Amino acid sequence: MFLYVMLGVGALVLGIVAMDIAAFLSQPILLFATLLPILLFLWIYYDTYYTIEGEILNYKSAFIRGKIDISRIRSIEKGKTMYVGLKPALAEKGLIIKYNNFDTIYIAPEDNEELIADLLAINSGIVVI
Repeated sequence: MFLYVMLGVGALVLGIVAMDIAAFLSQPILLFATLLPILLFLWIYYDTYYTIEGEILNYKSAFIRGKIDISRIRSIEKGKTMYVGLKPALAEKGLIIKYNNFDTIYIAPEDNEELIADLLAINSGIVVI
Protein backbone atom coordinates (compact mmCIF):
# COMPACT_ATOMS: atom_id res chain seq x y z
CA MET A 1 0.00 0.00 0.00
CA PHE A 2 2.83 2.37 0.85
CA LEU A 3 4.29 1.78 -2.59
CA TYR A 4 1.00 2.81 -4.24
CA VAL A 5 0.87 6.01 -2.20
CA MET A 6 4.46 6.78 -3.19
CA LEU A 7 3.68 6.17 -6.87
CA GLY A 8 0.56 8.34 -6.64
CA VAL A 9 2.44 11.25 -5.11
CA GLY A 10 5.19 10.86 -7.72
CA ALA A 11 2.63 10.95 -10.56
CA LEU A 12 0.98 14.01 -9.03
CA VAL A 13 4.28 15.86 -8.77
CA LEU A 14 5.22 14.97 -12.35
CA GLY A 15 1.81 16.16 -13.52
CA ILE A 16 2.21 19.47 -11.72
CA VAL A 17 5.69 19.99 -13.18
CA ALA A 18 4.53 19.05 -16.69
CA MET A 19 1.70 21.61 -16.56
CA ASP A 20 4.14 24.53 -16.33
CA ILE A 21 7.66 23.30 -16.98
CA ALA A 22 8.91 26.82 -17.74
CA ALA A 23 8.09 28.06 -14.24
CA PHE A 24 9.96 25.16 -12.66
CA LEU A 25 12.99 25.64 -14.89
CA SER A 26 13.17 29.36 -14.15
CA GLN A 27 12.80 28.86 -10.39
CA PRO A 28 14.54 25.64 -9.27
CA ILE A 29 13.36 26.12 -5.68
CA LEU A 30 9.85 25.26 -6.86
CA LEU A 31 11.10 21.96 -8.26
CA PHE A 32 12.86 21.16 -4.98
CA ALA A 33 9.70 21.97 -2.99
CA THR A 34 7.61 19.66 -5.15
CA LEU A 35 10.17 16.85 -4.99
CA LEU A 36 10.48 17.07 -1.21
CA PRO A 37 7.51 14.75 -0.48
CA ILE A 38 8.94 12.12 -2.83
CA LEU A 39 12.32 12.34 -1.11
CA LEU A 40 10.62 11.92 2.28
CA PHE A 41 8.71 8.83 1.07
CA LEU A 42 11.89 7.32 -0.35
CA TRP A 43 13.75 7.95 2.90
CA ILE A 44 11.00 6.23 4.91
CA TYR A 45 10.74 3.34 2.42
CA TYR A 46 14.45 2.53 2.30
CA ASP A 47 15.24 3.27 5.94
CA THR A 48 12.64 1.13 7.75
CA TYR A 49 13.96 -1.98 9.44
CA TYR A 50 14.07 -3.97 12.67
CA THR A 51 17.02 -5.81 14.23
CA ILE A 52 17.63 -7.88 17.32
CA GLU A 53 20.95 -7.29 19.07
CA GLY A 54 21.37 -9.43 22.15
CA GLU A 55 18.20 -8.86 24.16
CA ILE A 56 17.24 -5.59 22.49
CA LEU A 57 14.77 -5.09 19.62
CA ASN A 58 15.86 -2.07 17.57
CA TYR A 59 13.45 -0.32 15.22
CA LYS A 60 14.08 2.44 12.74
CA SER A 61 11.90 4.20 10.20
CA ALA A 62 13.47 7.41 8.90
CA PHE A 63 13.42 9.79 11.87
CA ILE A 64 11.57 7.36 14.19
CA ARG A 65 13.95 5.06 16.03
CA GLY A 66 14.19 3.32 19.34
CA LYS A 67 14.98 0.22 21.38
CA ILE A 68 12.83 -2.23 23.31
CA ASP A 69 14.16 -4.55 25.98
CA ILE A 70 12.80 -7.93 24.85
CA SER A 71 12.51 -9.11 28.46
CA ARG A 72 9.95 -6.30 28.99
CA ILE A 73 7.64 -7.44 26.15
CA ARG A 74 4.34 -8.71 27.62
CA SER A 75 2.36 -9.66 24.52
CA ILE A 76 2.29 -9.59 20.73
CA GLU A 77 -0.85 -9.37 18.60
CA LYS A 78 -0.13 -10.69 15.12
CA GLY A 79 -1.99 -9.95 11.92
CA LYS A 80 -3.51 -6.73 13.22
CA THR A 81 -3.07 -3.09 12.29
CA MET A 82 -2.79 -0.23 14.76
CA TYR A 83 -3.97 3.09 13.36
CA VAL A 84 -2.99 5.37 16.24
CA GLY A 85 0.27 5.53 18.12
CA LEU A 86 3.90 4.75 17.39
CA LYS A 87 4.10 3.08 13.96
CA PRO A 88 7.55 2.64 12.46
CA ALA A 89 6.01 0.41 9.77
CA LEU A 90 5.06 0.45 6.11
CA ALA A 91 2.52 -2.37 5.88
CA GLU A 92 -0.72 -3.60 7.36
CA LYS A 93 -1.26 -6.83 9.32
CA GLY A 94 1.96 -6.58 11.24
CA LEU A 95 2.63 -6.96 14.95
CA ILE A 96 1.32 -4.93 17.87
CA ILE A 97 3.89 -5.27 20.64
CA LYS A 98 2.92 -4.41 24.21
CA TYR A 99 5.82 -3.83 26.56
CA ASN A 100 6.60 -2.24 29.92
CA ASN A 101 3.37 -1.33 31.69
CA PHE A 102 1.48 0.70 29.11
CA ASP A 103 3.70 1.05 26.03
CA THR A 104 2.56 -0.17 22.61
CA ILE A 105 4.27 -0.14 19.22
CA TYR A 106 3.21 -1.37 15.78
CA ILE A 107 5.82 -2.89 13.48
CA ALA A 108 5.48 -4.74 10.18
CA PRO A 109 8.46 -7.01 9.51
CA GLU A 110 8.74 -8.96 6.26
CA ASP A 111 7.99 -12.18 8.13
CA ASN A 112 5.87 -11.89 11.29
CA GLU A 113 6.34 -15.53 12.28
CA GLU A 114 10.14 -15.38 12.05
CA LEU A 115 10.36 -12.28 14.25
CA ILE A 116 7.95 -13.78 16.78
CA ALA A 117 10.06 -16.97 16.93
CA ASP A 118 13.22 -14.91 17.46
CA LEU A 119 11.56 -12.91 20.27
CA LEU A 120 10.17 -16.06 21.93
CA ALA A 121 13.66 -17.61 21.87
CA ILE A 122 14.83 -14.73 24.04
CA ASN A 123 11.68 -14.26 26.18
CA SER A 124 9.47 -17.36 26.33
CA GLY A 125 6.99 -15.50 28.57
CA ILE A 126 5.60 -13.42 25.69
CA VAL A 127 1.91 -14.10 25.08
CA VAL A 128 1.16 -14.31 21.35
CA ILE A 129 -2.41 -13.44 20.41
